[in-house]
Amino acid sequence: MSVLEVLRWPDPRLAEICAPVEEITPEIERLAADMLETMYAAPGRGLAGPQVGAMLRIFVMDAGWKENKSDPLVCINPMFQEIGEERVTNTEGCLSIPGISTDISRPAQVQMVWTGLNGGRYVQSMEGAAALIAQHEMDHLDGVVTFDHLDAETRAAKIAEFNAQ
Repeated sequence: MSVLEVLRWPDPRLAEICAPVEEITPEIERLAADMLETMYAAPGRGLAGPQVGAMLRIFVMDAGWKENKSDPLVCINPMFQEIGEERVTNTEGCLSIPGISTDISRPAQVQMVWTGLNGGRYVQSMEGAAALIAQHEMDHLDGVVTFDHLDAETRAAKIAEFNAQ
């Protein structure tokens, strides 16, 4: 396993929509292992393919590892649906935009469907940190970064803060 380079915003690849993973190959398995190692080394709770230059619909996450409740997920070709209408606002960071936190409103609960490395189909209802992490990583697969959730004034201020680092 290797720690991969995490792309930094405004790398144009972070704004691209990713292609589906067509087949789970040894290369995809290696990518997933490297992504998990990179995420833990960062240290983050999630990492999407485009953040390491892999323009594929794959992300990894582990909502509980920082609390010694590790449960890593490798999510291939994920999709999600909101459950209910409740929304929560949470302060989010991003490994591709280091040093910047943004308040983002997201659905409090989602049902996610994905393919695992074993080719199996998984369905899971998520809430709390897991739901927010999954939605954040899904954004990356669609070329969306945290700045894209902000109004123009807040976005400009956060970009200026990022550029001043």
